[in-house]
Amino acid sequence: MDTDNSKKKLIVLTGPTAVGKTDLSIRLAKEVSGEIISADSMQVYRRMNIGTAKIRPEEMDGVRHHLIDILEPTESFNAFLFKEYALKAANEIWERGSIPIIVGGTGFYIQTLLYDIEFAKSDENDGIRDELNKLYEEHGAAFLHDMLAKVDPEYAAEVHENNVKKVIRAIEFYRQTGHKLSEHNTEQRERTSPYNFEYFVLSDDRTVLYERIDKRIDGMVEAGLIAEVQALLDEGVDRRSVAMQGLGYKEIASYLAGEISLDEAIYILKRDTRHFAKRQLTWFRREKDVDFVELDKSGSREAAFEYMLDVLKKKNII
Repeated sequence: MDTDNSKKKLIVLTGPTAVGKTDLSIRLAKEVSGEIISADSMQVYRRMNIGTAKIRPEEMDGVRHHLIDILEPTESFNAFLFKEYALKAANEIWERGSIPIIVGGTGFYIQTLLYDIEFAKSDENDGIRDELNKLYEEHGAAFLHDMLAKVDPEYAAEVHENNVKKVIRAIEFYRQTGHKLSEHNTEQRERTSPYNFEYFVLSDDRTVLYERIDKRIDGMVEAGLIAEVQALLDEGVDRRSVAMQGLGYKEIASYLAGEISLDEAIYILKRDTRHFAKRQLTWFRREKDVDFVELDKSGSREAAFEYMLDVLKKKNII
């Protein structure tokens, strides 16, 4: 990869949930005079602090953060909006002579900014989405997934049938354009980045990571996760909203609705968070130009940090 000095500089620090991105990102930002742009699909929401493991102001240690607490829980957030907001923040950071550091675990969000992904345009008012939503209500998720498999089997193999939003979007794209969304996504993945960047992915021994996840969730419950979810429901946030589908929120909402016990909710949350971490690592392994920083093989976090600094110096990013 080139280190063209005419390109703007960008650092990515990512990895699975609970791997320990926050501490290293603060340290890195202070060392390189950087500012952090959150690539997290949930930390954008106000009053959703415990379940998102949102960084507290006192933990920021004077480092400026962007894309945290910018939306109400009733609003939707997606990759298109992330790219728009993140690019605006990055431009402001470059103008200040600093380096943007993208920190968070949402791989697709990072990809959209790093490779300047162009989104498939959609006409919201052509009636296709309404028709597909009606079919979902009448026949269920498996019916829609079968529809998708007939027109775009490659994308159907990638997306779970329960991810109805993505299934509908893929069918809608095919109907509108006559092209498969899987083909469009493949074309976008082949784009080259306009930035001089370094893409670090933190990883750790799976047993250690899973223990950290379980401990984090126990800590969330002790810190008041149940009261946080109840407060959101009390203020009228719909359980079906994008924000309430986040890990930690949908499980506790099910408990508060009397559908499952608290023990069941915590068990499901821990299980699904472990599965999520595994999917995150699978995503990052598929990405190009990534540098895995294996904490279990580095000897210490200090050694991992020094390694990252050395790489950034060699690539003329710092």
